[in-house]
Amino acid sequence: KLAAQFEMKNLGKLKYFLGIEVAYSKNGIFISQRKYVLDLLKETGKLGCRTSTVPIEQNHRIGSEESAPVVKAQYQRLVGKLIYLSHRRPDIAYAVSVVSQFMHDPRERHMQAVDKILQYLKSSPGKGLLFKREDTLTMKIYTDADYASSITDRKSTFGYCMFLGDSLVTWRSKKQHRVSRSSAETEFRALAQGMCEGLWMKIILDDLKVKVDNPVQLYCDNKSSMSIAHNPVQHDRTKHIEIDRHFIKDNLDRGFVITTHVPTELQITDIFTKGLPQGRFQDLVGKLGMIDIHLPT
Repeated sequence: KLAAQFEMKNLGKLKYFLGIEVAYSKNGIFISQRKYVLDLLKETGKLGCRTSTVPIEQNHRIGSEESAPVVKAQYQRLVGKLIYLSHRRPDIAYAVSVVSQFMHDPRERHMQAVDKILQYLKSSPGKGLLFKREDTLTMKIYTDADYASSITDRKSTFGYCMFLGDSLVTWRSKKQHRVSRSSAETEFRALAQGMCEGLWMKIILDDLKVKVDNPVQLYCDNKSSMSIAHNPVQHDRTKHIEIDRHFIKDNLDRGFVITTHVPTELQITDIFTKGLPQGRFQDLVGKLGMIDIHLPT
């Protein structure tokens, strides 16, 4: 029908587009950006650099540094490429969100953090996501937050990730706009963001005529924020998050979502909110469904 209206040709199945490589198998569709990563390493002279097992250090203290400044245009261009890459590489999403906060005044310490990301990419240039073939479709959303994690302004970092079936489809790592006065408030705002993502995905699936019958499973490891979500009583301590509270309660009442407490050790979203030790990081990368396949360039 498109060809009847426009001059076009059918190029067959998608294999490569805007730096994204696509491979097909009986298990599903695999996407990666191996060539994009190798080109980036070549451009920055990092093809021969040593590798790293994590993209950012655990308990890092990256903030507004007093170290020597670096070339702003070069830093912004490099971080911009990493931001584009993070749309297909959830394993570097948190590290990229940290270094992107200093585009206005980059320093040597910030460039060292960027180099750490490149060293990690050198260790796994072909890592990507597998979208599995599945008969049933369920929606699961994990939300988490790291309270007052920024040493610059004490704002918290929140993250969420959404699975359709066992396939990761959306994720986010971002510093919150306002300073929270408690860890419960931080987690509650993350819960609201995750729910918004679920509503958006429901609209997309409805437009595509894809039906998801079961309520969305919303996983959170903070019992206080879950209690606030289910408790219809408005307390003085929760007035400052009243809009989020009513938004969440409304969606709970109409059965759109079901909140489920997840133990901290099973919280997948940790990878989007903080630097992690090597073992924990690699474990969560596996739970995100990321695999490493070497595709021809």
